[in-house]
Amino acid sequence: MVRKSQHKQTTFEIISVGNELLIGKVVNTNASWLAKRITEIGGFVRRITDVRDDLSEISSAVKEALKRGTKWIITSGGLGPTFDDMTLSGVAKAVKRPLKLNKRAYQMIFEKYKEMFERGILKSLDITPERRKMAELPTGAIPLQNRVGTAPGVLIKFGRQRIACLPGVPAELIDIFENELLPIIQKSIKRTYMVERVLIVKDVIESALAPVIKEVMSRHPTIYIKSHPKGRESGASIIELHLTTTTSSPEKIEKEMEQAVQELREKVAALGGMAEQ
Repeated sequence: MVRKSQHKQTTFEIISVGNELLIGKVVNTNASWLAKRITEIGGFVRRITDVRDDLSEISSAVKEALKRGTKWIITSGGLGPTFDDMTLSGVAKAVKRPLKLNKRAYQMIFEKYKEMFERGILKSLDITPERRKMAELPTGAIPLQNRVGTAPGVLIKFGRQRIACLPGVPAELIDIFENELLPIIQKSIKRTYMVERVLIVKDVIESALAPVIKEVMSRHPTIYIKSHPKGRESGASIIELHLTTTTSSPEKIEKEMEQAVQELREKVAALGGMAEQ
């Protein structure tokens, strides 16, 4: 399988905000989805961080990511109207910019509530302080249209770095990422290619497979091989090998990838096992 990609030129960090993530109540599927999607389009995810609904924790996580020189910082959660939705306050503190009512964001929110009012979902169209709060963005921020929910996404330019804040509701996060953020991100990613292979190894335990992986990687240093034990099936050990590499010349690396796969198969066979794609 070959898809357009890039290696390490465009770095990403994901910061997920919410107490529910840190008490085990909610599984962080947003971070998993974002990491997979970013990798697919060519980004290099260097770190995923979970923080509580705490102003200092959010600000600290963002500042640390900026200090590391990460090109794109994407936060999820904490954009709503309640007291504990404080992601934008934390980001504003990190970049030392005050929160200010954003007219475009305000209009987006007003149109959402107007639609709900006209449909009889809301009894009042008043923009309460809680609703207005979602339109108060760090100075200079750009609101991103939320087609599914109410709170806009937010894009902040900080020198050559970018901070994108997305809602925690998965459907809203996906909508804003795909329709608003993705076109912007793609302009900043240098086009190369990611080549992947998957081998299923049977009848060889991981400790016996480890030196084989090390040897093959030493012969093909541009290819990274990760082993994922899958347990046992009918008494046989099952291990999934994931081979990945990035390149600007897919034709050349395809040949090297096939060589690595063939070497793995031969060495697994020598150990009395079997490797299948």
